[in-house]
Amino acid sequence: MNTKALQPVRLSPQETAFVRGLVIYEDAEVLALNKPSGLSSQGGRGQVHTLDELLWAFAKPGKPRPRLIHRLDRDTSGVILTAKTKPAAGALGKAMMGRRFSKTYRAIVTPGAPEPRGGVIDVPLRRDEQGREAFTRVCPPDHPDAETARSRYRTLAEAPGAALLELEPETGRMHQLRVHLAHVGRPIAGDARYGGALVVGGQPVPRLMLHAAALKFPHPSGGEKRLEAPIPDDMASLIAALGLTVA
Repeated sequence: MNTKALQPVRLSPQETAFVRGLVIYEDAEVLALNKPSGLSSQGGRGQVHTLDELLWAFAKPGKPRPRLIHRLDRDTSGVILTAKTKPAAGALGKAMMGRRFSKTYRAIVTPGAPEPRGGVIDVPLRRDEQGREAFTRVCPPDHPDAETARSRYRTLAEAPGAALLELEPETGRMHQLRVHLAHVGRPIAGDARYGGALVVGGQPVPRLMLHAAALKFPHPSGGEKRLEAPIPDDMASLIAALGLTVA
Protein backbone atom coordinates (compact mmCIF):
# COMPACT_ATOMS: atom_id res chain seq x y z
CA MET A 1 0.00 0.00 0.00
CA ASN A 2 1.52 3.31 -1.07
CA THR A 3 0.72 6.29 1.15
CA LYS A 4 3.00 8.83 -0.55
CA ALA A 5 1.50 11.84 -2.27
CA LEU A 6 0.80 10.77 -5.81
CA GLN A 7 0.54 12.75 -9.01
CA PRO A 8 -2.69 12.20 -10.94
CA VAL A 9 -2.41 9.95 -13.97
CA ARG A 10 -4.14 11.03 -17.15
CA LEU A 11 -6.32 8.21 -18.46
CA SER A 12 -8.02 7.81 -21.82
CA PRO A 13 -11.82 7.43 -21.96
CA GLN A 14 -11.23 3.79 -22.95
CA GLU A 15 -9.03 3.15 -19.89
CA THR A 16 -11.57 4.80 -17.60
CA ALA A 17 -14.41 2.71 -19.03
CA PHE A 18 -12.25 -0.43 -18.80
CA VAL A 19 -11.42 -0.11 -15.09
CA ARG A 20 -14.95 0.97 -14.18
CA GLY A 21 -16.14 -2.23 -15.82
CA LEU A 22 -14.03 -4.28 -13.39
CA VAL A 23 -15.93 -3.15 -10.28
CA ILE A 24 -17.67 -5.97 -8.38
CA TYR A 25 -18.48 -4.10 -5.15
CA GLU A 26 -18.41 -0.53 -3.88
CA ASP A 27 -19.57 1.32 -0.77
CA ALA A 28 -18.45 4.49 1.02
CA GLU A 29 -15.23 2.91 2.30
CA VAL A 30 -14.12 0.11 -0.01
CA LEU A 31 -13.99 -0.64 -3.72
CA ALA A 32 -13.34 -4.15 -5.05
CA LEU A 33 -12.47 -5.13 -8.60
CA ASN A 34 -12.13 -8.33 -10.62
CA LYS A 35 -8.60 -7.90 -11.97
CA PRO A 36 -7.99 -9.59 -15.32
CA SER A 37 -4.91 -11.67 -16.01
CA GLY A 38 -2.13 -9.67 -17.66
CA LEU A 39 -2.73 -6.45 -15.70
CA SER A 40 -0.03 -5.55 -13.16
CA SER A 41 -1.30 -4.46 -9.75
CA GLN A 42 1.60 -2.04 -9.23
CA GLY A 43 5.04 -1.28 -10.58
CA GLY A 44 4.61 -2.78 -14.02
CA ARG A 45 7.04 -2.13 -16.84
CA GLY A 46 6.28 -0.66 -20.22
CA GLN A 47 3.73 1.86 -21.41
CA VAL A 48 0.58 0.14 -20.18
CA HIS A 49 -0.93 1.59 -17.01
CA THR A 50 -1.03 -0.59 -13.89
CA LEU A 51 -4.21 -1.17 -11.90
CA ASP A 52 -2.84 1.19 -9.25
CA GLU A 53 -2.63 3.95 -11.87
CA LEU A 54 -6.03 3.10 -13.34
CA LEU A 55 -7.57 3.79 -9.91
CA TRP A 56 -7.34 7.50 -10.79
CA ALA A 57 -10.56 6.86 -12.74
CA PHE A 58 -12.33 6.82 -9.35
CA ALA A 59 -10.71 9.97 -7.92
CA LYS A 60 -13.09 12.67 -6.69
CA PRO A 61 -12.17 16.34 -6.17
CA GLY A 62 -10.76 16.98 -2.70
CA LYS A 63 -10.65 13.28 -1.78
CA PRO A 64 -7.86 10.70 -2.04
CA ARG A 65 -8.16 8.18 -4.83
CA PRO A 66 -8.74 4.56 -3.82
CA ARG A 67 -5.56 2.77 -2.77
CA LEU A 68 -4.66 -0.90 -3.10
CA ILE A 69 -4.72 -2.94 0.12
CA HIS A 70 -3.00 -6.00 -1.37
CA ARG A 71 -1.69 -7.23 -4.72
CA LEU A 72 -2.20 -10.09 -7.13
CA ASP A 73 0.48 -11.38 -9.50
CA ARG A 74 0.21 -9.86 -12.97
CA ASP A 75 -1.00 -13.15 -14.48
CA THR A 76 -3.43 -13.99 -11.66
CA SER A 77 -7.05 -12.86 -12.05
CA GLY A 78 -9.67 -12.18 -9.41
CA VAL A 79 -10.77 -10.15 -6.40
CA ILE A 80 -8.57 -7.23 -5.41
CA LEU A 81 -9.53 -4.78 -2.68
CA THR A 82 -8.96 -1.04 -2.40
CA ALA A 83 -9.77 1.50 0.32
CA LYS A 84 -11.54 4.76 -0.51
CA THR A 85 -10.59 6.62 2.70
CA LYS A 86 -7.48 6.87 4.87
CA PRO A 87 -9.24 5.42 7.95
CA ALA A 88 -10.47 2.47 5.87
CA ALA A 89 -6.96 1.94 4.49
CA GLY A 90 -5.54 1.94 8.01
CA ALA A 91 -8.13 -0.51 9.34
CA LEU A 92 -7.78 -2.88 6.40
CA GLY A 93 -3.99 -2.71 6.48
CA LYS A 94 -3.98 -3.71 10.17
CA ALA A 95 -6.46 -6.52 9.51
CA MET A 96 -4.31 -7.89 6.70
CA MET A 97 -1.14 -7.72 8.83
CA GLY A 98 -3.05 -9.57 11.54
CA ARG A 99 -3.95 -12.29 9.01
CA ARG A 100 -7.65 -11.58 9.31
CA PHE A 101 -8.12 -11.69 5.53
CA SER A 102 -9.26 -15.03 4.11
CA LYS A 103 -8.47 -15.62 0.43
CA THR A 104 -9.84 -18.43 -1.71
CA TYR A 105 -8.35 -19.32 -5.10
CA ARG A 106 -9.14 -21.75 -7.90
CA ALA A 107 -6.38 -23.36 -9.95
CA ILE A 108 -6.02 -25.94 -12.69
CA VAL A 109 -3.04 -28.22 -12.01
CA THR A 110 -1.38 -31.12 -13.81
CA PRO A 111 -0.92 -34.05 -14.20
CA GLY A 112 -3.80 -34.82 -11.79
CA ALA A 113 -5.01 -34.40 -8.22
CA PRO A 114 -2.39 -34.10 -5.47
CA GLU A 115 -1.88 -36.96 -3.04
CA PRO A 116 -3.58 -36.67 -0.65
CA ARG A 117 -6.46 -34.92 -2.42
CA GLY A 118 -6.67 -32.33 0.34
CA GLY A 119 -4.43 -31.03 3.08
CA VAL A 120 -1.85 -28.39 3.96
CA ILE A 121 1.48 -27.69 2.26
CA ASP A 122 3.74 -26.36 5.03
CA VAL A 123 7.10 -25.62 3.40
CA PRO A 124 9.30 -22.54 4.01
CA LEU A 125 10.07 -20.25 1.09
CA ARG A 126 12.71 -17.68 0.25
CA ARG A 127 12.93 -14.91 -2.31
CA ASP A 128 15.58 -15.28 -5.02
CA GLU A 129 16.59 -12.27 -7.15
CA GLN A 130 18.12 -13.00 -10.55
CA GLY A 131 18.89 -9.77 -12.37
CA ARG A 132 15.60 -7.93 -12.77
CA GLU A 133 13.56 -11.06 -12.12
CA ALA A 134 12.35 -12.26 -8.73
CA PHE A 135 11.61 -15.92 -8.01
CA THR A 136 10.44 -17.80 -4.93
CA ARG A 137 12.21 -20.99 -3.91
CA VAL A 138 11.51 -23.78 -1.45
CA CYS A 139 14.19 -23.85 1.25
CA PRO A 140 15.11 -25.58 4.53
CA PRO A 141 13.61 -24.06 7.71
CA ASP A 142 17.07 -23.06 8.95
CA HIS A 143 17.97 -21.08 5.79
CA PRO A 144 18.76 -17.47 6.79
CA ASP A 145 16.14 -16.13 4.37
CA ALA A 146 13.46 -18.75 5.14
CA GLU A 147 9.90 -17.50 5.65
CA THR A 148 7.08 -19.65 6.99
CA ALA A 149 4.55 -20.52 4.28
CA ARG A 150 1.36 -22.57 4.60
CA SER A 151 -1.16 -23.32 1.85
CA ARG A 152 -4.39 -25.25 2.40
CA TYR A 153 -5.85 -27.08 -0.61
CA ARG A 154 -8.62 -29.45 -1.64
CA THR A 155 -9.48 -31.15 -4.92
CA LEU A 156 -12.80 -30.05 -6.44
CA ALA A 157 -12.68 -32.09 -9.65
CA GLU A 158 -10.32 -34.45 -11.46
CA ALA A 159 -9.99 -35.59 -15.07
CA PRO A 160 -7.25 -37.41 -17.00
CA GLY A 161 -4.14 -35.26 -16.78
CA ALA A 162 -5.57 -32.39 -14.73
CA ALA A 163 -7.41 -31.35 -11.58
CA LEU A 164 -9.27 -28.30 -10.32
CA LEU A 165 -8.19 -27.21 -6.84
CA GLU A 166 -9.51 -24.79 -4.24
CA LEU A 167 -6.65 -23.07 -2.41
CA GLU A 168 -6.46 -21.00 0.77
CA PRO A 169 -3.07 -19.47 1.57
CA GLU A 170 -2.58 -19.04 5.31
CA THR A 171 0.43 -16.81 4.65
CA GLY A 172 1.00 -14.35 1.81
CA ARG A 173 4.45 -14.97 0.35
CA MET A 174 5.25 -13.98 -3.22
CA HIS A 175 4.23 -16.74 -5.68
CA GLN A 176 3.41 -18.95 -2.67
CA LEU A 177 0.64 -21.06 -4.21
CA ARG A 178 2.53 -21.47 -7.46
CA VAL A 179 5.74 -22.65 -5.79
CA HIS A 180 4.01 -24.88 -3.22
CA LEU A 181 2.03 -26.69 -5.91
CA ALA A 182 5.12 -27.11 -8.09
CA HIS A 183 6.93 -28.49 -5.03
CA VAL A 184 4.36 -31.29 -4.61
CA GLY A 185 4.54 -32.13 -8.32
CA ARG A 186 1.29 -30.41 -9.31
CA PRO A 187 2.32 -27.13 -10.98
CA ILE A 188 -0.41 -24.74 -12.08
CA ALA A 189 -1.24 -25.02 -15.78
CA GLY A 190 0.22 -22.18 -17.82
CA ASP A 191 2.84 -21.32 -15.18
CA ALA A 192 5.93 -21.34 -17.39
CA ARG A 193 8.08 -19.87 -14.60
CA TYR A 194 7.53 -22.80 -12.25
CA GLY A 195 7.12 -25.72 -14.65
CA GLY A 196 3.41 -25.57 -15.50
CA ALA A 197 2.13 -27.28 -18.64
CA LEU A 198 1.34 -25.08 -21.64
CA VAL A 199 -0.89 -27.74 -23.24
CA VAL A 200 -3.27 -29.90 -21.19
CA GLY A 201 -5.37 -32.68 -22.69
CA GLY A 202 -4.67 -31.33 -26.15
CA GLN A 203 -5.93 -27.89 -25.10
CA PRO A 204 -3.56 -24.90 -25.29
CA VAL A 205 -3.26 -23.06 -21.96
CA PRO A 206 -3.38 -19.32 -22.69
CA ARG A 207 -2.05 -18.09 -19.33
CA LEU A 208 -1.53 -18.91 -15.67
CA MET A 209 -4.67 -20.76 -14.55
CA LEU A 210 -4.92 -19.17 -11.10
CA HIS A 211 -7.94 -17.11 -10.03
CA ALA A 212 -8.63 -15.29 -6.75
CA ALA A 213 -12.25 -16.37 -6.46
CA ALA A 214 -13.23 -14.95 -3.07
CA LEU A 215 -12.02 -12.61 -0.35
CA LYS A 216 -13.37 -12.36 3.20
CA PHE A 217 -12.25 -9.48 5.41
CA PRO A 218 -13.31 -7.36 8.40
CA HIS A 219 -15.17 -4.37 6.97
CA PRO A 220 -13.95 -1.01 8.35
CA SER A 221 -17.52 -0.24 9.47
CA GLY A 222 -17.82 -3.53 11.36
CA GLY A 223 -18.72 -7.11 10.59
CA GLU A 224 -17.25 -9.30 7.91
CA LYS A 225 -17.64 -8.94 4.17
CA ARG A 226 -17.19 -11.71 1.60
CA LEU A 227 -16.74 -10.83 -2.06
CA GLU A 228 -16.58 -13.17 -5.03
CA ALA A 229 -15.25 -12.76 -8.57
CA PRO A 230 -16.56 -15.01 -11.35
CA ILE A 231 -14.01 -17.20 -13.10
CA PRO A 232 -12.86 -15.56 -16.38
CA ASP A 233 -14.12 -16.94 -19.66
CA ASP A 234 -10.75 -18.37 -20.78
CA MET A 235 -10.33 -20.34 -17.56
CA ALA A 236 -13.98 -21.43 -17.52
CA SER A 237 -13.60 -22.68 -21.12
CA LEU A 238 -10.55 -24.76 -20.20
CA ILE A 239 -12.31 -26.18 -17.13
CA ALA A 240 -15.21 -27.24 -19.35
CA ALA A 241 -12.97 -28.62 -22.11
CA LEU A 242 -11.04 -30.75 -19.60
CA GLY A 243 -14.19 -32.02 -17.89
CA LEU A 244 -13.35 -30.34 -14.57
CA THR A 245 -16.74 -28.72 -14.03
CA VAL A 246 -17.82 -28.87 -10.38
CA ALA A 247 -21.28 -30.37 -9.93
